[in-house]
Amino acid sequence: MVSRRSAPTVRVVQVLDFFVEQRGKCFGLSELARALDLAKPTCLGILTELTAGGYLVRDADARTYGLGPALIAAGRVAQDSFAISALARVELEKLTARYRTTCTASAVVGDQIMVLESTGPGMVKVGAAYHFAPPVGLMYVLWDTDVAFDSWLSRPATVPLQQDEARLRQVVAECRARGYLVESLTAAGRRLYSLLAGFAARDLPDDLRELVGELVTSLGERVYLGTELRPRKEHPVSLLAAPTYGGDGRQNMVLTMYVGASITGAEIDRRGTALVAAADAVTAASGGKRPPESTPAPTLEHASGSAPVANNRNVF
Repeated sequence: MVSRRSAPTVRVVQVLDFFVEQRGKCFGLSELARALDLAKPTCLGILTELTAGGYLVRDADARTYGLGPALIAAGRVAQDSFAISALARVELEKLTARYRTTCTASAVVGDQIMVLESTGPGMVKVGAAYHFAPPVGLMYVLWDTDVAFDSWLSRPATVPLQQDEARLRQVVAECRARGYLVESLTAAGRRLYSLLAGFAARDLPDDLRELVGELVTSLGERVYLGTELRPRKEHPVSLLAAPTYGGDGRQNMVLTMYVGASITGAEIDRRGTALVAAADAVTAASGGKRPPESTPAPTLEHASGSAPVANNRNVF
């Protein structure tokens, strides 16, 4: 269960995020306070502590602050922890060059889905995070073990949603057999999930949660099944997704290729095949291995429990 958020800590993170986004620029106290809408005493206290810890440095002559050396050490540790994302970037850049589109690598980190790498036009912000709970996150357990799938499914949903057990079971079985997922998503759905980014279920007021639930239920977004795709017919596609695996054969990351247009079933197959090949290359380069292809779909025996799931409607 996610603990209650700390407002003072949020402000500290806000300050660090601002400096990172400004890519090495330095700022004075007044500038920072105005930009972050913080009281000057509060902002000064944060800057003083971060400077003492080496996360920021202060230029005494210019009276400005900038990123400090302690972040280098922290960054190196983080980079080592997510070394596989650097391998993924090589493959993502190839896909971006070939299809001229945005591609990402993302994974579950703690209780959040986090973007680790992004290439191409309209790049997704690296570090962007989404709450890992239904309806968001299916593709991060889709190719994992049934235990991991059940654990995700049992999480409290971000919004109250209906559940289509038969459809979900069929999606899991087909995506495991095919090796990639094809998702259709309306513009309204994309905007909706952007609004949900970073929010836990308890952060949304009850009336807003109910409204969002109604909107999601009424949207035309879905995961395509094989019988719905025709080689010569054009289908509106939001993105394709394929998994990478670790040395234990467990799914550890998801590569996505954004489409955002209507393409034929044949083109979907070509792009999906290319995405799976890229994911397999990342798996091999990182010392991972694919699990047996005949992994059965979960039985969803627990599906009558308290965690509702939409009809496979997921952005991530």
